[in-house]
Amino acid sequence: MANNPRAFVTGYPIRHSRSPLIHGYWLKQFGLKGSYQAVEVAPEDFPQFVNGLQDNGFVGGNVTIPHKEVAFSLCEKRDAAAEEIGAVNTLWFENGLLHGGNTDAYGFVANLDAGSPDWSERKSALVLGAGGASRAIIFALKQRGFTDIRIVNRTVERARELADRFGIAGGAHGWNAIPELLQGAALIVNTTSLGMQGKDDLDIDLSGADSDALVTDIVYVPLETPLLRAARSRGLKTVDGLGMLLHQAVPGFEHWFGRRPEVTPELRNLVLADMASAAEKAK
Repeated sequence: MANNPRAFVTGYPIRHSRSPLIHGYWLKQFGLKGSYQAVEVAPEDFPQFVNGLQDNGFVGGNVTIPHKEVAFSLCEKRDAAAEEIGAVNTLWFENGLLHGGNTDAYGFVANLDAGSPDWSERKSALVLGAGGASRAIIFALKQRGFTDIRIVNRTVERARELADRFGIAGGAHGWNAIPELLQGAALIVNTTSLGMQGKDDLDIDLSGADSDALVTDIVYVPLETPLLRAARSRGLKTVDGLGMLLHQAVPGFEHWFGRRPEVTPELRNLVLADMASAAEKAK
């Protein structure tokens, strides 16, 4: 390993990424020499950026929107999660070869394990949305033995593509089917950007949900999304999306810096403080 390993997060745009805060915290905690920086790369420049990683002293890094699918195509080797999901969010080198992994599914599962340890005992889930993020969620659910996965999307064809990709018979539904599909769903997951700060709210009626259902959202700004607020008001269990961001960062740090970090309350509070500061500045 390099004496002063350099890692990165890249996307377009990337200036609001909290990954440098997370990895910087761990570097300081372990007393490691090394760095982690945000690098904004336009889509047309991304292949050149990846091909020049070693020449520029990088040991690897994170990839976010809109580069995950292109990163997948540029890797020489990929882990099982990346192969199934069709996207890469973590890059590292082994024996000179560029490896790609997808830690989004790991982050999703680790967050729920921490926030609601018995979440996967019942094997039915309602997944809202059929975009790129939902692929990682469905992969994670299948890995944990979920046999009843209901995918809803405004464009049913997108939901059907996902259901076919993951072999979920009868799993594709339109948005208007939500009231019926809520019944018997032990887990309700929002994988869309609805409810995110600056986006439209995710407005669904949860009155038909089981009283012991767990509701989670991959959106974490705001921390309590409209969906989670509605769930809490009905007395349903909730897990916010911030933990997914924190946990998905763990495997990458271990690849680049040789130590496996932990997601702690102190780290969570550090990111929450940064979110609060950003919200204050935006007023």
